[in-house]
Amino acid sequence: MTDPLDRLEATIQARRAAPADASYTAQLFARGRPRIAQKLGEEAVETVIAAMGDDPAKIVPEAADLLYHLLVLLADADLSLADVRAELSRREGVSGLEEKASRG
Repeated sequence: MTDPLDRLEATIQARRAAPADASYTAQLFARGRPRIAQKLGEEAVETVIAAMGDDPAKIVPEAADLLYHLLVLLADADLSLADVRAELSRREGVSGLEEKASRG
């Protein structure tokens, strides 16, 4: 069985070329990267709001929405989870402070 994020990424890729009225994902692609980025920001804020609340379970659906919109943004930029995984692998074993300092 494949990872749910890999399956979601494949579904998002499949919908890139679909007509805008075919799905919410196709509508996002049709509206362009600014709208995709806006939705990602909205979902990030909603995740933070949920995290500040009293019920940790409310974070989960917001985090799912956040990950979905991040995958749409990556696809729009011709990037993938593999690119993110490669970056995480590159950073493995490197102190967060060192990594931040290396960005200049």
